[in-house]
Amino acid sequence: MSASSDKPETDDVAPEQKRSRKRLIGRIAIGVAAVGLVYGIYAFIDYRNNGQYIQSTDDAYVKADGVTVSSKLAGYVRQIGVADNQQVQAGQFLLQIDPTDYSTKLNQADAQVAVARAAEQATNAGIAEAQASLNQARAALAASQRDLAYYSSEVARYAPLAASGAEPKTQLDQLTSARDKAAADVRAKQAMVQAATSKIATTRAQVQQANAQIGSAEAQRQAARNDFGTTRITASIAGKVGSSAVRLGQYVQPGQRLLTIVPTQAIYVEANFKETQIGLMRPGQPVTMHVDALPDVDFHGVVDSITPGTGANFSLIPPQNATGNFTKIVQRVPVRIRINAGEESRKVLVPGLSLTVKVDTKGAQGAIKAIRAEQEKGTK
Repeated sequence: MSASSDKPETDDVAPEQKRSRKRLIGRIAIGVAAVGLVYGIYAFIDYRNNGQYIQSTDDAYVKADGVTVSSKLAGYVRQIGVADNQQVQAGQFLLQIDPTDYSTKLNQADAQVAVARAAEQATNAGIAEAQASLNQARAALAASQRDLAYYSSEVARYAPLAASGAEPKTQLDQLTSARDKAAADVRAKQAMVQAATSKIATTRAQVQQANAQIGSAEAQRQAARNDFGTTRITASIAGKVGSSAVRLGQYVQPGQRLLTIVPTQAIYVEANFKETQIGLMRPGQPVTMHVDALPDVDFHGVVDSITPGTGANFSLIPPQNATGNFTKIVQRVPVRIRINAGEESRKVLVPGLSLTVKVDTKGAQGAIKAIRAEQEKGTK
């Protein structure tokens, strides 16, 4: 009797619980729908205001303009002053090529300079000697000219006397002979003066030649000194030594790559965006980056510059699109990004690492209107 009386109460309670559960589920569904609607409206507004201006790519890498160190000279490596992955400063000693042969060439060049300067001194002494000979010839010419003038005046004075018989003709003949001899002596002394003058001109030309030889010898000595100094190779920039291929005692050739210096303090990011993404991209826009090596860290930077051409345009063999068969391929444009990173971050950010880059182009949102206005103005 009691069992039959309990069964109706259970039947009455179950439908009430079911109705309560349905009302609760309905309220939850309405709440979720309301939250979804609010979030959808918020997401739409955020996309219209911000999201549509965010351009992102994962085709981005950390880079640095490393310097390849090569040898200018041929020779054996005598000394190496750095190790792989070592931090170096600009001007720091890296390695030295055996300087023995180049030191010998420098000594030979010094000797050639000394010989050329001795030749110059000899030619300068020759000028002084030629000048003394010229002065002597001029003095002898002046004496001969005085003798010629004297005998000429005597012949002029004795000629009328001899003609009248007042003086003997032999005296006139002697004076005439002396005059002719003096005239010949004057001509000889004039030739000596001309020869001495020519000798001075020739010696001065030899001095110029000696000066030219000195200049040539000094240039050769400077070249030998440069080669000797080049045997000692130093770092041109600060950075880390990487990809070292030089060993002690190795024989190296001119232009052979020895090692690379990577300027870790001057790293940057090169991001390759699709051509459909760079319409509003401008230098100075803010950038947010995520490095695959540090996925939970946000790095910030700014757009530094945009390459004036697509990557294909600067490739070794540019594509030839003027063909019969053509398939359009979206091109990539390299964008250089200046990254803000401290000392601790630069220990991780090494060239070659992959990144995900996001550029906020909202600052150039008015560019499209400006371009349209320019085009409309140009068509009028």
